[in-house]
Amino acid sequence: MSAPVLDVRDPGDGGPLLSVRGLQVHYPVRRGALLARTVGHVKAVDGVDLDVPRGTTYGLVGESGCGKSTLGRAVLRLTEPTAGTVHLDGTDVRALRAPELRRARSRMQMVFQDPLASLDPRQSVGSALTEPMRVHAVPGGPVAWRARVEELLERVGLPAAAAAKYPHEFSGGQRQRIGIARALVLGPSLVVADEPVSALDVSVQAQVITLLEELQADLGLTYLVIAHDLAVVRHMSRTVGVMYLGGIVEEAATARLYADPLHPYTRALLSAAPVPDPEVEARRERILLTGDLPSPAAPPPGCRFQTRCPWRQPTRCGDERPPLRQVGASRVACHWAEEIAAGALARTR
Repeated sequence: MSAPVLDVRDPGDGGPLLSVRGLQVHYPVRRGALLARTVGHVKAVDGVDLDVPRGTTYGLVGESGCGKSTLGRAVLRLTEPTAGTVHLDGTDVRALRAPELRRARSRMQMVFQDPLASLDPRQSVGSALTEPMRVHAVPGGPVAWRARVEELLERVGLPAAAAAKYPHEFSGGQRQRIGIARALVLGPSLVVADEPVSALDVSVQAQVITLLEELQADLGLTYLVIAHDLAVVRHMSRTVGVMYLGGIVEEAATARLYADPLHPYTRALLSAAPVPDPEVEARRERILLTGDLPSPAAPPPGCRFQTRCPWRQPTRCGDERPPLRQVGASRVACHWAEEIAAGALARTR
């Protein structure tokens, strides 16, 4: 009889499982062959606050290079943050020393974008799933570990015989299922999914998304889903955060953000997403952004979006970085969010 997969439901107090405050990841830029000196920093993540309630999904969207993946890795300390705090169920993850951090890893896991690159080609599936239990000394020994592997494989839609095979023997969707099983083997509370379906065919994407939702419902998992596909994030998430150049520029409940975006960047993103109804598509306002994403090593002063914003104003935008503030039921980092929403501010480009 196979061992049951751990149910990580925690009645708790209903507060956030994950709480991030002021998180920064800055990479030094050095010059000099012998005596290298730091001449600047690449601000990949620059002051992010977010909360993810227990048992829910927080979707993080934004264009390539905005810092989404770096943020996800920093939350798990796969990338070491420069500043800020990360609390998982009240525990300050950044304050943990190596032995404590290793123990905490069982509560926070990651599903990577490329399932083939994230699996060791020299390890069988059974070995890859057993290794975390061996490293963390999960009780029961090899017999219980094999039973857990079989249970997990069946849970993600693969036969128990898959344990004896190697990653190259599976399709992309099957390999992603293996990656999900590996993330669940220690019974985590938080799973960071970095572009979990972007490398898959559309039909397989739907299957993997359905699997993730079923696992969340069955096991009480909390997800931080990182994606550039607006449709995927809309389907999976209860709350959505929009990132631009290292910071969150808008955050709202999914339905509200998609129905009434407040930040100019969010409006541009949603206007670029195709709509299946030709009549609706013909009536929509298309917002085209000009220029390239500024370098995170030299972000513009004031509002980070000002160099591409259709509503840029000569006052405030170029001098003062807008805080992420409450506007109605959303949080938005824009000086003129209310005026833009009311149609009281004319487009300048």
